[in-house]
Amino acid sequence: MTRFITVISGKGGVAKTTTAINLGVAFNQFGKEVTVVDANLTTPNVGLYLGAPVVPINLHHVLQGKYPVSDATYMLPCGIKMVPASIALQDLNGVKPEHLPRIIKGLDKTSDIVLIDAAAGLGREALAAINSSDELLIVTNAELPAITDALKTIKLAEELGKPVIGVVLTKSRGDDLEVSVRNIEAILEKPVISVIPFDEAIREALQMKDSVVLTHSKSKSAIGYKKLAAALLGRDYDERAAREFSFLGSIFNRLGFRKRL
Repeated sequence: MTRFITVISGKGGVAKTTTAINLGVAFNQFGKEVTVVDANLTTPNVGLYLGAPVVPINLHHVLQGKYPVSDATYMLPCGIKMVPASIALQDLNGVKPEHLPRIIKGLDKTSDIVLIDAAAGLGREALAAINSSDELLIVTNAELPAITDALKTIKLAEELGKPVIGVVLTKSRGDDLEVSVRNIEAILEKPVISVIPFDEAIREALQMKDSVVLTHSKSKSAIGYKKLAAALLGRDYDERAAREFSFLGSIFNRLGFRKRL
Protein backbone atom coordinates (compact mmCIF):
# COMPACT_ATOMS: atom_id res chain seq x y z
CA MET A 1 0.00 0.00 0.00
CA THR A 2 1.36 3.40 -0.98
CA ARG A 3 2.14 5.90 1.75
CA PHE A 4 1.15 9.47 0.85
CA ILE A 5 3.02 12.21 2.73
CA THR A 6 2.57 15.94 2.15
CA VAL A 7 5.65 18.05 2.89
CA ILE A 8 4.35 21.47 3.88
CA SER A 9 5.55 24.60 5.63
CA GLY A 10 3.08 27.45 5.67
CA LYS A 11 5.95 29.85 4.93
CA GLY A 12 8.06 29.96 1.80
CA GLY A 13 11.84 29.81 1.78
CA VAL A 14 12.25 27.28 4.58
CA ALA A 15 13.71 24.48 2.38
CA LYS A 16 10.45 22.59 1.93
CA THR A 17 11.21 21.54 -1.64
CA THR A 18 14.79 20.70 -0.69
CA THR A 19 13.42 18.49 2.06
CA ALA A 20 10.92 16.73 -0.21
CA ILE A 21 13.58 15.93 -2.81
CA ASN A 22 16.29 14.82 -0.41
CA LEU A 23 13.93 12.83 1.76
CA GLY A 24 12.72 11.08 -1.38
CA VAL A 25 16.26 10.19 -2.43
CA ALA A 26 17.04 9.07 1.11
CA PHE A 27 13.97 6.81 1.14
CA ASN A 28 15.17 5.39 -2.16
CA GLN A 29 18.53 4.58 -0.60
CA PHE A 30 16.67 2.46 1.92
CA GLY A 31 15.17 0.44 -0.92
CA LYS A 32 11.87 2.29 -1.33
CA GLU A 33 10.36 3.29 -4.65
CA VAL A 34 9.49 6.97 -4.36
CA THR A 35 7.55 9.53 -6.38
CA VAL A 36 7.83 13.26 -5.66
CA VAL A 37 4.86 15.33 -6.85
CA ASP A 38 5.26 19.07 -7.32
CA ALA A 39 1.91 20.33 -6.03
CA ASN A 40 3.08 23.94 -6.04
CA LEU A 41 1.04 24.82 -9.12
CA THR A 42 1.80 28.55 -9.18
CA THR A 43 5.54 28.55 -8.46
CA PRO A 44 6.84 24.98 -8.93
CA ASN A 45 10.50 24.22 -8.29
CA VAL A 46 11.01 20.44 -8.19
CA GLY A 47 11.85 20.20 -11.90
CA LEU A 48 14.16 23.21 -11.64
CA TYR A 49 15.98 21.68 -8.68
CA LEU A 50 16.49 18.40 -10.52
CA GLY A 51 17.52 19.75 -13.89
CA ALA A 52 14.24 19.13 -15.73
CA PRO A 53 12.38 22.46 -15.76
CA VAL A 54 10.47 21.66 -18.96
CA VAL A 55 9.01 18.25 -19.84
CA PRO A 56 6.59 17.16 -22.59
CA ILE A 57 3.72 16.37 -20.17
CA ASN A 58 3.37 17.82 -16.69
CA LEU A 59 0.93 17.95 -13.79
CA HIS A 60 -0.85 20.98 -15.22
CA HIS A 61 -1.69 18.97 -18.35
CA VAL A 62 -3.10 16.22 -16.14
CA LEU A 63 -5.20 18.71 -14.17
CA GLN A 64 -6.50 20.07 -17.46
CA GLY A 65 -7.74 16.56 -18.29
CA LYS A 66 -5.40 16.08 -21.24
CA TYR A 67 -3.38 13.11 -19.94
CA PRO A 68 -3.36 10.52 -17.15
CA VAL A 69 -0.92 11.12 -14.30
CA SER A 70 1.17 8.15 -15.43
CA ASP A 71 2.13 10.11 -18.56
CA ALA A 72 3.47 12.95 -16.39
CA THR A 73 5.64 10.64 -14.24
CA TYR A 74 9.35 10.58 -15.02
CA MET A 75 12.14 8.41 -13.69
CA LEU A 76 15.21 10.45 -12.79
CA PRO A 77 18.88 9.41 -12.67
CA CYS A 78 18.89 10.05 -8.90
CA GLY A 79 16.62 7.03 -8.46
CA ILE A 80 13.26 8.65 -7.72
CA LYS A 81 10.26 9.38 -9.90
CA MET A 82 8.93 12.89 -10.37
CA VAL A 83 5.61 14.42 -11.38
CA PRO A 84 6.62 18.00 -12.22
CA ALA A 85 4.37 21.01 -12.57
CA SER A 86 4.63 23.57 -15.35
CA ILE A 87 6.64 26.76 -14.95
CA ALA A 88 4.67 28.40 -17.79
CA LEU A 89 2.14 30.96 -16.59
CA GLN A 90 -0.34 30.13 -19.35
CA ASP A 91 -0.62 26.54 -18.14
CA LEU A 92 -2.51 27.77 -15.09
CA ASN A 93 -5.54 28.28 -17.33
CA GLY A 94 -8.24 25.73 -16.61
CA VAL A 95 -6.40 24.23 -13.65
CA LYS A 96 -8.45 23.52 -10.54
CA PRO A 97 -6.35 22.63 -7.46
CA GLU A 98 -9.29 20.85 -5.84
CA HIS A 99 -8.90 18.07 -8.42
CA LEU A 100 -5.40 17.33 -7.15
CA PRO A 101 -6.37 14.72 -4.49
CA ARG A 102 -8.14 12.54 -7.06
CA ILE A 103 -5.20 12.73 -9.45
CA ILE A 104 -2.57 12.00 -6.81
CA LYS A 105 -4.54 9.00 -5.58
CA GLY A 106 -4.05 7.68 -9.11
CA LEU A 107 -0.44 7.06 -8.07
CA ASP A 108 -1.55 4.45 -5.54
CA LYS A 109 0.48 1.23 -5.86
CA THR A 110 2.90 2.84 -8.34
CA SER A 111 5.42 3.60 -5.58
CA ASP A 112 6.00 2.70 -1.97
CA ILE A 113 5.95 6.38 -0.97
CA VAL A 114 4.51 9.46 -2.67
CA LEU A 115 5.88 12.75 -1.36
CA ILE A 116 3.76 15.79 -2.18
CA ASP A 117 5.64 19.08 -2.22
CA ALA A 118 2.94 21.58 -1.21
CA ALA A 119 2.69 25.24 -2.10
CA ALA A 120 3.71 27.78 0.53
CA GLY A 121 0.94 29.51 2.44
CA LEU A 122 -2.50 28.19 3.28
CA GLY A 123 -4.39 28.91 0.07
CA ARG A 124 -6.25 26.60 -2.31
CA GLU A 125 -3.09 24.90 -3.56
CA ALA A 126 -1.80 24.09 -0.08
CA LEU A 127 -5.24 22.89 0.97
CA ALA A 128 -5.39 20.58 -2.05
CA ALA A 129 -1.97 19.17 -1.18
CA ILE A 130 -3.08 18.52 2.40
CA ASN A 131 -6.19 16.72 1.19
CA SER A 132 -4.08 14.61 -1.19
CA SER A 133 -2.21 12.81 1.57
CA ASP A 134 -2.69 10.60 4.60
CA GLU A 135 -0.13 12.41 6.78
CA LEU A 136 1.79 15.66 6.94
CA LEU A 137 5.43 16.52 7.56
CA ILE A 138 5.91 20.13 8.70
CA VAL A 139 9.06 21.96 7.59
CA THR A 140 10.10 25.15 9.36
CA ASN A 141 13.06 27.21 10.50
CA ALA A 142 13.89 28.07 14.09
CA GLU A 143 12.60 31.63 13.65
CA LEU A 144 9.33 33.06 14.96
CA PRO A 145 7.72 34.00 11.59
CA ALA A 146 8.28 30.49 10.22
CA ILE A 147 7.16 28.85 13.47
CA THR A 148 3.99 30.97 13.53
CA ASP A 149 3.09 29.89 9.99
CA ALA A 150 3.90 26.28 10.86
CA LEU A 151 1.47 26.52 13.78
CA LYS A 152 -1.28 27.79 11.46
CA THR A 153 -0.60 24.85 9.15
CA ILE A 154 -0.83 22.38 12.02
CA LYS A 155 -4.13 23.86 13.20
CA LEU A 156 -5.53 23.58 9.68
CA ALA A 157 -4.38 19.97 9.47
CA GLU A 158 -6.11 19.20 12.74
CA GLU A 159 -9.35 20.75 11.46
CA LEU A 160 -9.12 18.52 8.39
CA GLY A 161 -8.31 15.42 10.44
CA LYS A 162 -4.87 14.97 8.91
CA PRO A 163 -2.20 13.63 11.28
CA VAL A 164 1.11 15.47 11.55
CA ILE A 165 3.95 12.97 11.86
CA GLY A 166 6.49 15.52 13.01
CA VAL A 167 8.39 18.74 12.46
CA VAL A 168 11.64 19.15 10.53
CA LEU A 169 13.83 22.13 11.38
CA THR A 170 15.99 23.21 8.46
CA LYS A 171 18.87 25.65 7.96
CA SER A 172 19.75 25.36 11.63
CA ARG A 173 22.87 27.19 12.76
CA GLY A 174 22.48 26.12 16.38
CA ASP A 175 23.17 29.58 17.76
CA ASP A 176 21.52 31.65 20.48
CA LEU A 177 19.48 33.61 17.94
CA GLU A 178 17.36 30.57 17.12
CA VAL A 179 14.31 29.44 19.03
CA SER A 180 15.24 26.29 20.94
CA VAL A 181 13.88 22.90 19.97
CA ARG A 182 12.16 22.64 23.35
CA ASN A 183 10.36 25.93 22.83
CA ILE A 184 9.40 25.05 19.26
CA GLU A 185 7.86 21.80 20.44
CA ALA A 186 5.99 23.69 23.17
CA ILE A 187 4.61 26.18 20.64
CA LEU A 188 3.67 23.67 17.97
CA GLU A 189 2.71 20.84 20.32
CA LYS A 190 4.39 18.45 17.90
CA PRO A 191 7.75 16.65 18.12
CA VAL A 192 10.77 17.93 16.25
CA ILE A 193 11.91 14.71 14.60
CA SER A 194 14.85 16.12 12.64
CA VAL A 195 17.19 19.10 12.67
CA ILE A 196 18.90 19.71 9.33
CA PRO A 197 21.90 22.01 9.75
CA PHE A 198 22.68 24.99 7.55
CA ASP A 199 25.00 23.55 4.93
CA GLU A 200 26.67 25.10 1.88
CA ALA A 201 26.61 21.63 0.35
CA ILE A 202 22.88 22.08 -0.31
CA ARG A 203 23.59 25.18 -2.41
CA GLU A 204 26.28 23.28 -4.29
CA ALA A 205 23.90 20.39 -4.94
CA LEU A 206 21.29 22.84 -6.27
CA GLN A 207 23.85 24.25 -8.68
CA MET A 208 24.56 20.67 -9.77
CA LYS A 209 20.80 20.06 -10.22
CA ASP A 210 20.87 17.07 -7.92
CA SER A 211 20.16 15.90 -4.39
CA VAL A 212 22.68 16.69 -1.66
CA VAL A 213 22.13 13.14 -0.43
CA LEU A 214 23.88 12.00 -3.61
CA THR A 215 26.29 14.83 -4.43
CA HIS A 216 27.59 15.29 -0.87
CA SER A 217 26.61 12.02 0.78
CA LYS A 218 28.84 12.56 3.82
CA SER A 219 27.77 16.14 4.48
CA LYS A 220 25.87 17.02 7.65
CA SER A 221 22.70 17.84 5.76
CA ALA A 222 22.77 14.61 3.72
CA ILE A 223 23.23 12.52 6.84
CA GLY A 224 20.42 14.48 8.48
CA TYR A 225 18.02 13.61 5.66
CA LYS A 226 19.07 9.96 5.70
CA LYS A 227 18.49 9.78 9.44
CA LEU A 228 15.07 11.38 8.93
CA ALA A 229 14.18 8.78 6.30
CA ALA A 230 15.28 5.97 8.60
CA ALA A 231 13.18 7.37 11.45
CA LEU A 232 10.07 7.65 9.26
CA LEU A 233 10.60 4.05 8.13
CA GLY A 234 11.00 2.87 11.71
CA ARG A 235 14.58 1.77 11.13
CA ASP A 236 17.87 2.34 12.86
CA TYR A 237 20.19 4.50 10.80
CA ASP A 238 23.15 2.69 9.27
CA GLU A 239 25.38 4.86 7.06
CA ARG A 240 27.15 1.88 5.53
CA ALA A 241 23.88 0.23 4.53
CA ALA A 242 22.64 3.52 3.07
CA ARG A 243 25.79 3.83 0.97
CA GLU A 244 25.37 0.26 -0.27
CA PHE A 245 21.79 0.96 -1.42
CA SER A 246 22.99 4.13 -3.16
CA PHE A 247 25.82 2.25 -4.90
CA LEU A 248 23.51 -0.51 -6.13
CA GLY A 249 20.98 2.04 -7.34
CA SER A 250 23.61 3.87 -9.40
CA ILE A 251 24.65 0.56 -11.00
CA PHE A 252 21.04 -0.23 -11.93
CA ASN A 253 20.73 3.21 -13.50
CA ARG A 254 23.85 2.74 -15.61
CA LEU A 255 22.68 -0.69 -16.75
CA GLY A 256 19.40 0.78 -17.91
CA PHE A 257 17.07 -0.86 -15.41
CA ARG A 258 15.52 2.52 -14.78
CA LYS A 259 14.10 4.71 -17.51
CA ARG A 260 15.90 8.04 -17.47
CA LEU A 261 14.21 11.35 -18.16
